[in-house]
Amino acid sequence: MDIAIRENERIDDLQYKGLRLIQKTDGFCFGIDAVLLAYFAHVPKNGAVIDLGTGTGIIAVLVAAKKEPARVVGLEIQDDMAEMASRSVALNGLQDKISIVRGDIRDAVQLFGPSSFDAVVTNPPYMEKGAGLLNPEDTKAISRHEILCSLEDVISVSARLLKPGGKFSMVHRPHRLADIMYNMRKYSIEPKLMRLVHPSPGRKPNLVLISGTKGGKVELRVQEPLYVYDSSGRYTNEINEIYSRDPVL
Repeated sequence: MDIAIRENERIDDLQYKGLRLIQKTDGFCFGIDAVLLAYFAHVPKNGAVIDLGTGTGIIAVLVAAKKEPARVVGLEIQDDMAEMASRSVALNGLQDKISIVRGDIRDAVQLFGPSSFDAVVTNPPYMEKGAGLLNPEDTKAISRHEILCSLEDVISVSARLLKPGGKFSMVHRPHRLADIMYNMRKYSIEPKLMRLVHPSPGRKPNLVLISGTKGGKVELRVQEPLYVYDSSGRYTNEINEIYSRDPVL
């Protein structure tokens, strides 16, 4: 199948099972946070999962390949991003497993129905609305700042989309942990597993991976810290494993 690649786009090799992704050369591109979430996310095999704010489609593609769910939906509000993500799905021949839907996260329950997914994964905007001067039409700004939806919007909608016992997984910034846990409990998603991600040993964490269960019992397990780089500045063996690279010996 011939897949159109625009003048301001490129194809990146995901270095996993031959997967590739179309990205804009001058727009928002996926980072390690998306890759870590796809690795960390609790997604039942043969279940139905939705990626809220799918962007380039990176998480939807990796979850489909790594977790083997029956169905993945990627919801994205930006027309150009949703169209590009759809072409990445076709580029990988995953049309029978992944559907990219253009729509607002806040309308997701109306689009798909309540209690319609076994799992929700999301890499939402990290920065609160009002944190700096922004262009509301800018793709990067929309992807990074809570312009079109808030953290509470994401969690409240996730709770309504999940079946009882369904799994919610998210990557965010540690400074938002109080807001994250407050809203998870507010909307009956019990925090169950958390892992802090550090750039390297001795440095403060800059990401948090967190998952919860809809209607789950109280019990939060905190995993060992995940370090991206070792003391010599190379990727740690665990990061190489996540990226499916050969470990450093």
